[in-house]
Amino acid sequence: MLRHLGTKRTYRHNVRLASLLGMTAGFVNAAGFLGFAVLTTNVTGHAALFAERIAMEDWKTARVVALWMFLFLAGAFVSGLIVSRIGRNQRFSYVIPILIEIVILLAVSFFGYRYDHSLVAKEVFAGSLLFAMGLQNSLVSLVSGSVVRTTHLTGTFTDLGIELAQVLQKNREDKAALKSRIRLRSAIIFFFMAGAVGGAYLYRRLAFHAFLIPVLLLLLTLIYDVLRITVRRYYQHLHIRPNNIEK
Repeated sequence: MLRHLGTKRTYRHNVRLASLLGMTAGFVNAAGFLGFAVLTTNVTGHAALFAERIAMEDWKTARVVALWMFLFLAGAFVSGLIVSRIGRNQRFSYVIPILIEIVILLAVSFFGYRYDHSLVAKEVFAGSLLFAMGLQNSLVSLVSGSVVRTTHLTGTFTDLGIELAQVLQKNREDKAALKSRIRLRSAIIFFFMAGAVGGAYLYRRLAFHAFLIPVLLLLLTLIYDVLRITVRRYYQHLHIRPNNIEK
């Protein structure tokens, strides 16, 4: 799902990637908003807020919002740097960014109870989540060849609208490919929304410990390929063994 790159990637790999990490992003966005009153998976709203604070001459808040936008960018930069330095063809080049994201979510889960609603605390906690989402978005984009982006839906809805219009056109030779892309966009939207609903629901019951759920999803993403290969080899062994006995 993550270790397959380039021509080795298939439609199924991208759907699985969109499902698990889209759900993770939706969960973090909803739980982060309830916990810190900040959207933590994209910077579009922050750009508008930054402009509004500048217009109001609220320089303190504007500085914080600018820092959040920078941290998302920094997360994307760090993820891209790690993958490029290790090499995109290395099977497990994605492990380090995901582990960094896991550490950040664990920190929010266990230290979030110290959040005192001050601007400094909001700056730290929301900023760390924006950095983590920048990491994830960059990694997913690199691995999928920019086909999948999991931390925001604006571009996904736009692409889906365009493709729905194109698929209605008669005599198109690429209808099969268009339908595949539509299913992929729909999966991203569905699982992001499912994660958001789950994040909002569980945050109200578990508070900051709810962030352990996306940690579990990320761990599942990491071990998926290992488990799949292990199971495949096990069944191959069972298939080969009876043949050897018969001989």
